[in-house]
Amino acid sequence: MPSVHSSPFYPMENPALASLLRHTSGEKRNKFSAGGLLKMFKLFPMLTSGCKMVALLGRPRKPMLKDSATTGTIFGYRKGRVIIAIQEDTRQMPIFLIELPMLTTALNKEMSSDIVRIALESETKTNKKKLLEEFVWAVYCNGKKVGYSIRRKQMGDEELQVMQHLRGVSMGAGVLPTASDHKDSSDGEMTYMRARFERVIGSKDSEAFYMINPDNNINNGNQGPEFSIFFVRAH
Repeated sequence: MPSVHSSPFYPMENPALASLLRHTSGEKRNKFSAGGLLKMFKLFPMLTSGCKMVALLGRPRKPMLKDSATTGTIFGYRKGRVIIAIQEDTRQMPIFLIELPMLTTALNKEMSSDIVRIALESETKTNKKKLLEEFVWAVYCNGKKVGYSIRRKQMGDEELQVMQHLRGVSMGAGVLPTASDHKDSSDGEMTYMRARFERVIGSKDSEAFYMINPDNNINNGNQGPEFSIFFVRAH
């Protein structure tokens, strides 16, 4: 992996982000397989409903996931925009929900690179709110600014339906049943990827979520694909 100063995020010139990037600066990563969201996460079971993972994976000899890990869900229609939901408990509402200003097809294209890093930067000048409570975010994907998004305070009907379908899922990737009022839409199928993320708090103005690859535990520590989400509040 390139050094922090040659990172795709260097143009942001944010020392808090640079500190978070060092978290994985010495790790070797495998390349993503080409073909986007579903092929990238081919190590996950392919699910079409909210069936429980324990029934598919059985009982591992040692824990695969950290009890304190956070759940992240990346989903959206194939021809629609990407939505990210972060939950501390899959049975509860997300602590952070946002629709990114990028299409699912664009994210699939980025997944053909060695790593995927999504950075959200708040330009708020005060820190009266907790970082994830900020509303307006500049969005970067692999160092390229793709636009601005506003954090959602509440889920819409479609987001709620996705969360209900995946309520019993710890990790997985696949296609969800299409809502009855969306079956004739040209947006295509609803795809999703759900994984556990390690939450790293750098300061009150910087946090990062690093995807926990279950393949690391199964294959004697072999590093799998890297997917990270960064939150930074600029001053």
